[in-house]
Amino acid sequence: MTPFELVEPASLREAIGALDADDPSTRAIAGGTALMLMMKIGIFRPTRLVSLRRIEERYRHIDLDEDGALHIGALVPLAVLERSPVVAARAPVVTAALLTLSNVRVRNVATVGGHLAHADPHMDLPPVLIALGARVFVVGPSGERWIDVVDLFKGYYETSLANDELIAELVIPAQGKRCAAYLKCTTLSADDWPAVGVAVSIETDGDAIKEAKVALSAATEKAVRLDAVAEYLRGKRGDEATCKQAGEAAADAVNVLADGRGSVEYKKQLVRVYTARAIARAFDAATRGGASV
Repeated sequence: MTPFELVEPASLREAIGALDADDPSTRAIAGGTALMLMMKIGIFRPTRLVSLRRIEERYRHIDLDEDGALHIGALVPLAVLERSPVVAARAPVVTAALLTLSNVRVRNVATVGGHLAHADPHMDLPPVLIALGARVFVVGPSGERWIDVVDLFKGYYETSLANDELIAELVIPAQGKRCAAYLKCTTLSADDWPAVGVAVSIETDGDAIKEAKVALSAATEKAVRLDAVAEYLRGKRGDEATCKQAGEAAADAVNVLADGRGSVEYKKQLVRVYTARAIARAFDAATRGGASV
């Protein structure tokens, strides 16, 4: 690795002040699970790293507000999120997804904010958070703003964050009677990034789907919300025919990319199958009055 400056500010504001809007070689670092690998193989050569490990403790907290929304600090490690009883009670699909996200060594170190800001299209949490309607609170030198998670990702390893902005908090709204499911397929090792990941959130009215959110990742250049599939599902039962047709609609709606985990044709088929399965699982949970799975 080439030499670089390491800065360890004591507050979020100081950290933002140490970043540079015009210099992409200056980067914040939290857990560093992805950034350090990129540095070791020479993909990223920083001139300055701004460590977030000494900033305010409140960015490591998980809280529940009076409306039932989860407020998750950007520096919460994924393993802490995984073991949180309040997350398991309010958004159990997040807990379930984390159990198979990479491996426990990574989850012990990687943070919520870093996981999202890295914008690897193969990550597990983005489609789950999109299906749950989550958003992030972002702070920069010119002020603060909210970004829906679906709008955070702009392309392959690309976000809508400026170089001098940081994610401070993730908020997952109260889910009410909605039920969610997340399914993925890993074609290499069990703890590898998936070849496709599909998250579905459903609210039912009697035995029909009142509203749905469907999100997909890993097979595409970024995590995406499939609004056309959600619109197709409205008013229908989640039976086998409906789920199969929704899977076809999902495969038609996305531009699938080939990589080491599968060809375009193979990943298209995975999109069809796993979208149908995720919808069926979420619908079954919703009609049974169960929780997210």
